[in-house]
Amino acid sequence: MLKRWIPRIVAIALVAAGGAYLFVKKPWATRAAAITYTTVTVGRGNIAAQVTANGTLSARGTVQVGAQVSGRVVELHADFNDTVKKGQIIAKLDPQVLQAQIASATATLALAQANINKAQVTLADADRQLKRQRTLQGQQLVAGATVEQAEVAYDTAKASLTAAKASAAQAAANLAQAKLNLSYATIYSPVDGVVLSRAVELGQTVAASLQAPTLFTIAEDLARMQIDTAVAEADVGRLREGMEATFTVDAFPGKQFKGTVRQVRNAPTTTQGVVTYDAVIDVDNPDKLLRPGMTANVTFVLAQVADAIKIPNAALRFKPTREQMQAIFAGSGGRGSGMRGSGMRGSGSDVRPNMSGGATGGPFGMTSGGIPQSFGDKKAVWKLVDGKPKMVLIKPGLTDGSSTELVEGELVPGDQLITEISGVQTTSTRRTGAF
Repeated sequence: MLKRWIPRIVAIALVAAGGAYLFVKKPWATRAAAITYTTVTVGRGNIAAQVTANGTLSARGTVQVGAQVSGRVVELHADFNDTVKKGQIIAKLDPQVLQAQIASATATLALAQANINKAQVTLADADRQLKRQRTLQGQQLVAGATVEQAEVAYDTAKASLTAAKASAAQAAANLAQAKLNLSYATIYSPVDGVVLSRAVELGQTVAASLQAPTLFTIAEDLARMQIDTAVAEADVGRLREGMEATFTVDAFPGKQFKGTVRQVRNAPTTTQGVVTYDAVIDVDNPDKLLRPGMTANVTFVLAQVADAIKIPNAALRFKPTREQMQAIFAGSGGRGSGMRGSGMRGSGSDVRPNMSGGATGGPFGMTSGGIPQSFGDKKAVWKLVDGKPKMVLIKPGLTDGSSTELVEGELVPGDQLITEISGVQTTSTRRTGAF
């Protein structure tokens, strides 16, 4: 009976061993076949290092025209968007009250002048009386007290004349002020420019008792404008006077305008704990397309390189994990356990990492996990060649935040650089980095 079961047991054991072999080997093959690479393409073009900020367009010179006297607006000679010249009449106030003030000041001046004449007559009479009393005193016909009284009368008359002249001067000043106020009733444009706003209507009464009310706002020259930008404190140190800037406005999507940095002001502005500085940009506006108050999205060009080989920054940030390195090396036909020592094997840009888990400190700064840590002033990128990854050391240059200039390295436009590896089981998150 036992002899009949022995062949069956052997057969079952062979079937189980074959199934175990397939169970172990098949997932490995599947996983190896499932490795995929996400890549970006090396390109060619211009690269510019930039700083961005928002700002507001305004005229280089804006004048608020006010009224220095109170009165009712009886004439308006300028409206919104009107072009005005320096000295042009733009409004008039009712002059009747001011003319009455001139008449009153004129009468007061006439009275003061009459008082001067009266004081002069009184002084002349006091002078004659004083001389007569002194003559009589010399003849010993009057007492000394009488002479003293005459001297007092003379001095009083002299002081009255001085006071009358001062009153006349004051009256003359009041008359001049009244005439000046009347001239203020006619409002002139102080500059050549364009009327941006008009704040009064015909017949409206303006009061200038506490401060001059604004009637018009005039921009000196809209063909030459400026932008006041709020630049973050982290970027302001890289701005210089004379630096080129470009900007866009929402009113003209797709159109780019140019300007030049005139001044970077030292006065800070703090908003909710964020410190910014005002960088003033001069803008030419010959076509009068730009208008005061428009929001400008400004880009300051710090440096630029023309016709550079551009490496997408995503490729520079890619750092494979230990498991991904092992999968890369295994896929290229190598044996991780067969490499001795630490560091890289190979020369030039075609180098292979150590997967054996040896000591730290190879010529390319390998760790015990076989992941390169430092290459001096160079960086490692992984190029896909014939479907297989190949590490290339490159020296990066100027970056614009999305692409970086290739200064040195074996890359050409069209090369595919790896940014992600899929299909490899990993326990590490060291693939991401910063550039």
